[in-house]
Amino acid sequence: MNWQNIKVSADNTHFLFDGKHVFGKKFNEVLKFHSPGLAPVSDESGSYHIDFNGKDLYKERYSRTFGFYCYRAAVVDLQNWFHINENGERVYADNYNWTGNYQENLCTVRNKDSIYFHIDLNGNRVYDENYIYAGDFKDGYACVKSPNGLYRHIDKNGQFLNEKEFLDLGVFHKNYAIAMDKEGWFHIDKFGKELYRQRFLAVEPFYNGFALVTSEDKSKMIIDEKGQKILFV
Repeated sequence: MNWQNIKVSADNTHFLFDGKHVFGKKFNEVLKFHSPGLAPVSDESGSYHIDFNGKDLYKERYSRTFGFYCYRAAVVDLQNWFHINENGERVYADNYNWTGNYQENLCTVRNKDSIYFHIDLNGNRVYDENYIYAGDFKDGYACVKSPNGLYRHIDKNGQFLNEKEFLDLGVFHKNYAIAMDKEGWFHIDKFGKELYRQRFLAVEPFYNGFALVTSEDKSKMIIDEKGQKILFV
């Protein structure tokens, strides 16, 4: 049975293969399988992971478990958050108030002082800086909120991508990111340079050269990468 073809039931209580109930058990909740073929489940005993044969990966039980990303899964033991590996073993000794999922072999975490930063696959801090918020890495960059309340992009070494700061910021998608200043939302390149002068109430990332935006009067339109209005929708 190929684990990639195992699906979650509509009520999120069991798994299906070729439309048929597998493992002969219903759970309180299940999440989908992730590489290397492991899924988070919860029942009366607590939360844990099973393999693609429906067998428990380990004997421990947690308050909550999440999916595997980069062969690491976030788990919650009472109030403590940390990661385990594909053998069910704890990866590092530190406890956090919250952890994300590993993306591109790095993970954002929040410590007991409500400080955000990124750790590597072994749980080591990637940089010394502390942030109000830190997001996932995508295509080599992540968004962070600095102590001054402004957002910037950092690379995988924790270095700032450019000198620009924004009121809000998104990750890069096909070389461009959404950003906000005091006048509104727009798109920027990797130098932090605006693609056009207009500002909008809301913008979406570019999709094959075009983006859906919302103007101040709440009307929606499609723009190109130069900010030219293509059509109203």
